Amino acid sequence: MCISGFDLDILISYNIGMAKISDNNINLVKNLYYSKKLTMKEIAKKLGVSIDAVVYCMRKNKIKRRSLIEANVISFRNKKLSFNKRVKLLPTQEQLKLIGLMLYWSEGHKSSTSRGVDFANSDADMITIFIKFLREIYRVDEKRFRILLYCYSDQDSIKLINFWSRLTKISKKQFTKPYIRKDFRKDGRKMEHGMIHIRYGDKKLFLCIMEEIDLIKLKMRRW
Repeated sequence: MCISGFDLDILISYNIGMAKISDNNINLVKNLYYSKKLTMKEIAKKLGVSIDAVVYCMRKNKIKRRSLIEANVISFRNKKLSFNKRVKLLPTQEQLKLIGLMLYWSEGHKSSTSRGVDFANSDADMITIFIKFLREIYRVDEKRFRILLYCYSDQDSIKLINFWSRLTKISKKQFTKPYIRKDFRKDGRKMEHGMIHIRYGDKKLFLCIMEEIDLIKLKMRRW
């Protein structure tokens, strides 16, 4: 059975019962949606009505809804940060920040499509410094760390995970399934402890780090 637009309006109106948005608040809805960039869910919460009431109001008053792309951009913009960047730095922290940025510039995943921070290395000292950089300068959420081990099939992946877990002070529960390579030359170069990817799932942190790197590039061009 096909439901017409008129029937849909009646159905929504019936479902929202008394929790309607009055005509006096139509301009407020427009302002919240277009100027304040609130989502329909946020508008509903602010006005104390159901989301169905907001949908009905917008449909009835021909308030044009955002495209999926526009909605995703606004949703990302309104998303809370999972980190707390330190603003005032001690001289030693300034050094740590610069070293961390240089490490990511050389060894980090820098594609614009990246969903977060991804730093890969086999050097224990570099890994230690980069982790300290994230923890001390950006004060990240420990629960968001994910670690991927890359090793060879003739290495003990469990021992390697134990090694990196102790070094990084990140729980083994936050290590994903290791990538174990089987096609390699036994007489070739071997990474003693394998290699790990330090991943942190927050696009905003990635963008923040990349902006800092771009500032360094700009300064270097002026030298």
